[in-house]
Amino acid sequence: MNYRGFRIAFILFFSAFSLIRSQNITMGADQLISDWKSLSQKNIALVVNQTSTVGTHSTHLVDSLLAHHIQIKTIFAPEHGFRGTADAGELISNSIDSKTGISIISLYGKNKKPTQSQLKNVDLVIFDIQDVGARFYTYISTLYYVMEACSDHQISLWVLDRPNPNDYVDGPVMQDSLRSFVGIVPIPLLHGLTIGELASMINGERWLHSKSRKCDLRVIKMSGWKHHQPYSLPIKPSPNLPNDLSIKLYPSLCLFEATPFSIGRGTTFPFQVIGYPDSTLGHFSFTPISLPGFEKNPLQKENLCYGIDLRNETIGGGFSLRYFIDFYRKSGLGTQFFTQPRFFDQLVGNSMIRQHILTGRNESEIKSLWLKDLTHYRKLRKKYLLYKE
Repeated sequence: MNYRGFRIAFILFFSAFSLIRSQNITMGADQLISDWKSLSQKNIALVVNQTSTVGTHSTHLVDSLLAHHIQIKTIFAPEHGFRGTADAGELISNSIDSKTGISIISLYGKNKKPTQSQLKNVDLVIFDIQDVGARFYTYISTLYYVMEACSDHQISLWVLDRPNPNDYVDGPVMQDSLRSFVGIVPIPLLHGLTIGELASMINGERWLHSKSRKCDLRVIKMSGWKHHQPYSLPIKPSPNLPNDLSIKLYPSLCLFEATPFSIGRGTTFPFQVIGYPDSTLGHFSFTPISLPGFEKNPLQKENLCYGIDLRNETIGGGFSLRYFIDFYRKSGLGTQFFTQPRFFDQLVGNSMIRQHILTGRNESEIKSLWLKDLTHYRKLRKKYLLYKE
């Protein structure tokens, strides 16, 4: 074997070894179940979805707790619902779980914050949802509002921790003026925290609306994981993040959601391609369609889109404006490229970046504008780290 062949073989072996090692993790949910007696005599509400599983056999947390005769009063469901099958932005209705008979209350419908009546007779709220590390992933906002509700009504909150598959600190820190459900707290686009560490930061920095009062928070830590350790999600966290590559590209490609460009919703490879109905934009083509389990009414539905396929490229981690700026320039659409300018600003978290793109600044010039805020955030982040780097 020559040197190049040996090097490739070594890289493949090391990648496989890292992946195996990354999956040998005891999640916060597993830690909780091993100490289930601490939950006896408590009336519990859960904030969970399809990622809230326990053990190697992927038993749902609800089923595991019921098996130990723990009293579950209510299940709160985030965007995409309790089973994680609803489209992005699709309103979720209250319902009854057919398997257990437990009431399911939507936090992505008429209200996004649990009300006093919905928390009646609840002693403890447990939050266990897999995050992907991006500020605009709405499970962060659901966590925030649950923390507020627990603070308002003096109910304890336990957050069961899980790894961050996009464990980077990158992108602009969100401006307060752009606060929305796709950006609820002033953190970078990639925050570099686990969901438990982020909850601790929200609490510690007094970002809840009642700044004089904290949430009674407990983070149930993982074991066997540290920051920057690779982690491959065993269950897709939402309908259009089906694999590791889509999760890795999600922070950079999500900005296209504020444009007429498709990023593959309505295909089996969402967040892995970029395209638009213009044959000059690339040799690769695809046609979004109504696709249950992914997207029922995708952008550019039934239109042949041309662009690029990223599935066979070597993709680094972090946040990049390269794809966005490149297609903005190629399209020749000018200001019409931003079909939802306010939404773009909310996604990226900064009101000036759109103007910098329109005036022709390149990626390195734009990135330099947020480095000072990012340096400050990195120092802040260190206060809340629960795992080694």
